[in-house]
Amino acid sequence: MNPVELSTRMVKEALKQGFDEAAVLIEAGKRCMAKFANNIVTVVQYWRSYQASIYLAKSRRIYVATITSSRPQDMVEAIRNARRIIEKLGESQLYAELPEPTGKPLGGLADPSMEDYMDKASELALEAVNTALENGASKAAGTIDLASSIVALATSRGAELKEEVTYMKAYVRAFGPKTTGHWAYASTRASEEAVRETARIAAEYASLKLDIVDIEPGRYDAILSPLVAGNLVDEVGRSASALHVMMGFSPFAKYKPGEKIGAETITIIDDPHDKALPGSRGFDDEAVETKRKPIIERGVVKTLLHNTKTAAKMGAETTGNAGWIDPHPWNLVVEPGDAKLEEMIREVKRGLLVLNNWYTRYQNAYEGVFSTVTRDALIYIEDGEYKGIVRRLRIADTIPNLLSGVEMVGRKPYDVSWWEVPIPTRVPYMLVRGLRFTKPVV
Repeated sequence: MNPVELSTRMVKEALKQGFDEAAVLIEAGKRCMAKFANNIVTVVQYWRSYQASIYLAKSRRIYVATITSSRPQDMVEAIRNARRIIEKLGESQLYAELPEPTGKPLGGLADPSMEDYMDKASELALEAVNTALENGASKAAGTIDLASSIVALATSRGAELKEEVTYMKAYVRAFGPKTTGHWAYASTRASEEAVRETARIAAEYASLKLDIVDIEPGRYDAILSPLVAGNLVDEVGRSASALHVMMGFSPFAKYKPGEKIGAETITIIDDPHDKALPGSRGFDDEAVETKRKPIIERGVVKTLLHNTKTAAKMGAETTGNAGWIDPHPWNLVVEPGDAKLEEMIREVKRGLLVLNNWYTRYQNAYEGVFSTVTRDALIYIEDGEYKGIVRRLRIADTIPNLLSGVEMVGRKPYDVSWWEVPIPTRVPYMLVRGLRFTKPVV
């Protein structure tokens, strides 16, 4: 069934069943993923997805669920089941009425050629492999992920909205004699050249002819690649959720709007209207218009991210970032600086270039105390030159220290998204002074 028609039908059914309010968000589409390893395409997978998320309210009680089915009878049954369940729930401390719809489709978020690229996903994967080999790697692995979908939203306040969206995401891990390289890319547009660039950068890091060196744990100046900076900026963006702040699970519970949390060099923006980034949308899950806004501007906290519920609780206004429960950023953009990567390297007397990371975890979310494990090429720099490859270390510091230490921001931004950067993020290389590194004592 047409997603717009089904979402509207489900809202009417919910009101018929006696709910005070209802909203239904349906995402329906096609997806193709080509996986490659050891220089060959190992599998090409295709999906047709149809997922409906429902929001129901009755007497200030809230019920939210997700259903993976395109059969209207399954949707109706889910709403009937919810009627029995919601009576057993307590009133929500965050209840607020669904707002009048102000959002409208952004448009221009779909690449008409994306489905054609799905038919040649294996060719794109082989292109990535060949490019990596041509640039010095001995082998390559990774994925090419392509999708085309419709997002439809209906609410009991009269919203009937639809957005057509596409994306291409690629990541490549390249293997060399002493280390591995990695790079990622994401866009609403398909691009063979972007696949080649992703593979080329990964291969160039993998093929570095440097010896393995050992360094002591401590504080080092660190050049963070867009993969690492993207992961940590994602953490900052998600921490700006007003719900996280209310729970004390965010450094923004301590650093209020108007207070300084970082260096003047750092500006982080939530931009749902950038038509090249896959997170863009013209309306949020409550049918409110989305808008571009700074989370941090020149080191100063500017905006928390709200839906109507958190806004009502905190005496604020929604920012168009719903999430029915948890507000969230759409896309994150770091305002570029004017530095070239080569200039950053020359500025480092004793430090590291960190290519990749994973397992970012908090030890104290209120203080922003985190750790993350470095991955792939970790390059030791001395007196402005590469001196060797370091075995895996862990970054262990705080979000405020990280942001305060940003001295240089690159002039060239990269659009990245992969499993460690779930929010599409545009970010350059960044030079951070005095970042703390630890290593296992085993």
